Amino acid sequence: MVSSSTVNLLFKALIGALMVLLIGVLSRTRNYYIAGLLPLFPTFALMAHYIVGSERGTADLKATILFGMWAVVPYLAYLVSLYWLVDRLPLVPALLVALMVWCAVAAGAVLLWQRH
Repeated sequence: MVSSSTVNLLFKALIGALMVLLIGVLSRTRNYYIAGLLPLFPTFALMAHYIVGSERGTADLKATILFGMWAVVPYLAYLVSLYWLVDRLPLVPALLVALMVWCAVAAGAVLLWQRH
């Protein structure tokens, strides 16, 4: 007998795999740029909001939503840095540096949020 947590985990993995497949397919089309929109589909946000909302209540859900709004800042920092870096570095190093920028800004966001 398969537990519900195993089914839940498999469902999440299937959603992730589907998103990767869609990104790969879209990147080969005339509208390749839409592949950049798919990572922003709120797949995991929906899951997080459902879990927090059902287990912790409205106040904690609203705090999670507010922090999610601020979480756009590290992603924007990643995009801006990658946009600038792709003309200056090979692709993989540019991606790695942009990832480090995301990590630094995300860590700053968490630290600032904890002080609040």
